[in-house]
Amino acid sequence: MKNKLVINGDLGSTTISRHIYGHFSEHLGRCIYEGIWVGEDSPIPNTDGIRNDVLEALKKMGIPVLRWPGGCFADEYHWKDGVGPREKRKKMINTHWGGVIENNHFGTHEFMKLCELLECEPYICGNLGSGTVQEIQEWIEYITFDGTSPMANWRKENGREEPWRLKYFGVGNENWGCGGNMRAEYYADEYRRYQTYVRNYGENRIYKIACGPNVADYHWTEVLMREASRMMDGLSLHYYTVPGTWQSKGSATDFDEQDWFTTMKKTMFMEELVTKHSTIMDKYDPDKRVGLIVDEWGTWYDVEPGTNPGFLYQQNTLRDALVAGINLNIFNNHADRVHMANIAQTINVLQAVILTEGEKMLRTPTYHVFEMYKVHQDATLLPMDLESAQYSNGDSSIPQVTASASKNSDGVIHISLCNVHHESPAAIDIELRGAVPNKVSGRILTSDNMQDHNTFQEPDKVQPSTFNDFKLEQKGLSVNLPPKSVVVLAIE
Repeated sequence: MKNKLVINGDLGSTTISRHIYGHFSEHLGRCIYEGIWVGEDSPIPNTDGIRNDVLEALKKMGIPVLRWPGGCFADEYHWKDGVGPREKRKKMINTHWGGVIENNHFGTHEFMKLCELLECEPYICGNLGSGTVQEIQEWIEYITFDGTSPMANWRKENGREEPWRLKYFGVGNENWGCGGNMRAEYYADEYRRYQTYVRNYGENRIYKIACGPNVADYHWTEVLMREASRMMDGLSLHYYTVPGTWQSKGSATDFDEQDWFTTMKKTMFMEELVTKHSTIMDKYDPDKRVGLIVDEWGTWYDVEPGTNPGFLYQQNTLRDALVAGINLNIFNNHADRVHMANIAQTINVLQAVILTEGEKMLRTPTYHVFEMYKVHQDATLLPMDLESAQYSNGDSSIPQVTASASKNSDGVIHISLCNVHHESPAAIDIELRGAVPNKVSGRILTSDNMQDHNTFQEPDKVQPSTFNDFKLEQKGLSVNLPPKSVVVLAIE
């Protein structure tokens, strides 16, 4: 079967929110400490304790929003332990992730400073599982109130005179699991209670995000939308791509063609999840006011040999780049409902975009996909119709090509394409309706072997390069996609 893509270049009314390209940083392993925070006294160049090389890389990638402090950690985090003089902050045990000591040196002030330096939106997840209504109420007051009050005064005593701007706040995390093992009906009532005290002070307006379903728990979505949709702005969704089982997830780098196919197939399940949860949301919210917030997604493998199993440190190969491209295409194409997504996690944990080792830092193949795809941020989604050949493995098959397309404010059309087949190229004819291409350029991310990845010895083994295997036709262009590749085309 011939691959064919028809794009309506003169249509489209949905904006692809930049927040679909969001990230997630938890107090887990070496994500915060060593990854982001090294302290002011570190020999590693830093700005107020935050690594300069990481700041530069994340800004170049175009990070729009960052979720913190968890994850499971969020529902055991008590924010007051993380403000004030660092030497006086309480230490705690990180019971979820390795049983290590959390010294609380990276808290609210440090996180908000990080977001200011990155020029991105902060997304804070509040403690509903083990925290109190008062605790959340006072956290919002501490961050956003510009006046005289116990919390605002305390913020000023701790060195921040002006309030911060906070748009996104999550009311609990995975409350069906590590956040309290609640039933949907119980959490819906708890959400209604807690969100009441997530108040707007002054001109600050908070986008309230409720804990949503675990993967395909459609009952949870039904209950939350029925009981609380009018009190929320967003509903979260978590889904991880695990090629093996939860007991034996598989290696991040030592995998074969079967593992590759299984990973691609499992990550494409995101399409079904987004579609089915959106359908339930449509029943209660036909105007699509409530956003679907996919605030944890990505690959999850066994940890790298010799590392702390509670730190979730894994390498990142070309396979992960394809997973990123596939999911971002899905989110783009559902931008009418998907307002935000946050890959897990930013640095040194799970499908990280950056890895660090002491003073060394590298960008992973996943980082490069985000950097290539940033052209879609805040662009207009273009309607399209894709006919793809099948990628078969035994009795199972999946589409060989996935795609999404947008037009930016300058009228430039960008098309992102993934050839998920591990060994077969894909020729694709692209018909552009309502647009005449005059100039086309392209970038590609691929490598010789599907296990290829960047190391501290070879940090640029997998990186984007110029792509020009296309030809302008009368109605569009023909493109030849190499196997296991991610391509982004710019059409002017």
